[in-house]
Amino acid sequence: MKKHNFSAGPSILPQEVLLKSSEAIMDYNNTGLSLIEISHRSKEFVEIMENAKSLALDLLGLKDKGYQALFLQGGASGQFLMTAMNLLEKKAGFLNTGAWSTKAIKEAKLFGDIQEVASSADANFNYIPKGYEVASDLDYFHCTSNNTIFGTQIKSFPKTSVPMVCDMSSDIFSRVIDYSQFDILYAGAQKNMGPAGTTLVVVKEDILGKVSRQIPSLLDYKKQIAAGSMFNTPPVFAVYTSMLTLEWLKSKGGVAGIEEENEKKATLMYSEIDLNPLFTGFAAKEDRSNMNATFNLADDSLKDTFDSMLKEAGISAVNGHRSVGGYRASMYNALPLDSVKALVEVMSELEAKA
Repeated sequence: MKKHNFSAGPSILPQEVLLKSSEAIMDYNNTGLSLIEISHRSKEFVEIMENAKSLALDLLGLKDKGYQALFLQGGASGQFLMTAMNLLEKKAGFLNTGAWSTKAIKEAKLFGDIQEVASSADANFNYIPKGYEVASDLDYFHCTSNNTIFGTQIKSFPKTSVPMVCDMSSDIFSRVIDYSQFDILYAGAQKNMGPAGTTLVVVKEDILGKVSRQIPSLLDYKKQIAAGSMFNTPPVFAVYTSMLTLEWLKSKGGVAGIEEENEKKATLMYSEIDLNPLFTGFAAKEDRSNMNATFNLADDSLKDTFDSMLKEAGISAVNGHRSVGGYRASMYNALPLDSVKALVEVMSELEAKA
């Protein structure tokens, strides 16, 4: 049985992408060589890298607007460090909405003063703070657009007079927003783009070169841009698979097209959570994520029965993070609506049995 894969990451990829990438492992583009055997300096891979970067900017609506796309390594965790190293001279502001922003704050404190402009830690991060002010004397403001663990998502970003940096690891390319409001955005590939191993970073070039510190070459955005994301050997398979996924997304109508599908999945999922008395949602309704629906059983005595029914239906990876408990349905771009229907059907069947 083909499983319904709700993994929070690494997560589901389009079937056609898996097929094409697996073929490239054996023979890339009829070269007689595997994709992972060819030089990253070869014409073939340079074309892959340039296409991947161009597609990313195009899909985000940032082409010819002063931005550069990079495919780097180190995940979002590496960017917690790299953004601060490149931008933080004296003081930065952070919106603390969960585990990942907490970790980003910890890394940034190595380079300057950090102002926590608002936090939802008081309610175990089940909501997005609102009504806060972003000071004008900050070097930059950092936020996390979607919180995978807690199932919250920023629906409206603040207007700032300072550069805005956003960790979009779990909802990039999933919804139409004005991406030009961000000066740097970054995302690990393993949710909506490709396999683990590469991180997309989109940088507005005119904010660079303003800190007084010497930046190590590998961590310097300007040097990475000059080297075309190939200052060191890039993760060729992860970049190639990300390129295929971006091509797939473009064929689906781009970000606008996939947003329609994501809205259908989220509406169906949250309707069942709200209407079924056996389940309670974790995140505040107005801040619910379209990517990660977090919910709990109202009666824990039903857990074994529910888990058994999920397994029998071929539904995989819906256990919640230990910080929240319960369940989490991750509904990234590649997850089909039919998988959400299968999960909702099991939840409905549990109600009928209870």
